[in-house]
Amino acid sequence: MRRPLVAGNWKMHGTRASVAELINGLRKQVLPVSVEIAVFPTCLHVAQVLDGLQGVHVEVGAQDCAVDPVQGALTGEIAASQLQDAGCAMVLVGHSERRLLLGETDADVVRKFAAVQSCGLIPLLCVGETLEQREAGKTLAVVGAQLASVIDVLGVDVFARAVIAYEPVWAIGSGLTASPEQAQQVHAAIRAQLAVQSVEVACAVRVLYGGSVKAANAAELFGMPDIDGGLVGGASLNADEFGAICRAAGS
Repeated sequence: MRRPLVAGNWKMHGTRASVAELINGLRKQVLPVSVEIAVFPTCLHVAQVLDGLQGVHVEVGAQDCAVDPVQGALTGEIAASQLQDAGCAMVLVGHSERRLLLGETDADVVRKFAAVQSCGLIPLLCVGETLEQREAGKTLAVVGAQLASVIDVLGVDVFARAVIAYEPVWAIGSGLTASPEQAQQVHAAIRAQLAVQSVEVACAVRVLYGGSVKAANAAELFGMPDIDGGLVGGASLNADEFGAICRAAGS
């Protein structure tokens, strides 16, 4: 039985004051122990969140890392080894905003995925298609290629220590959400692609849905057989909304 996971990506949001308010709100939530919960603040706020959520069963992750796992001469970057030292448990890898807006290639994503694992952290690999690609009927090809870029270089077994998030680009921050049936189709295809090489890995890996997840649609999405939780964006900045999504995952 795969344990549900709800992850909150705070993106480039937060001041010390607003993060303190969000931490206070999360501490008041009744969070289901059956659900693994993680939040991904900016690197500036990782230490504040780790301190503020002590004793709460919420893990803290980072939104990105350098392609090199260890410290070195790479101004402005943060190594996965530094994130591990800071207390992070997970790292987002290949988010569509980094792929599309910052030019990250599949090769970059693979190197970051490997760097994260080499430091004992869990990579949360993001895959997804644009609206143009969906309308052209290329969804499964695009997602399959993004997944294959990791499998072809690192092997399928790396997904025994990883999480996958399907995030249709057209649904991120747009208010649009893939229907539960649309999301399930892609999640099932991801699992089938992994199963070609390892049924055991395919059955065990958690695949999350991301893209305008909110309390109102979470239960229906999470009720699909291959959806194991959510990667939540804007709704994770509201403690009450995020708590409700976590409870939906545990119901």
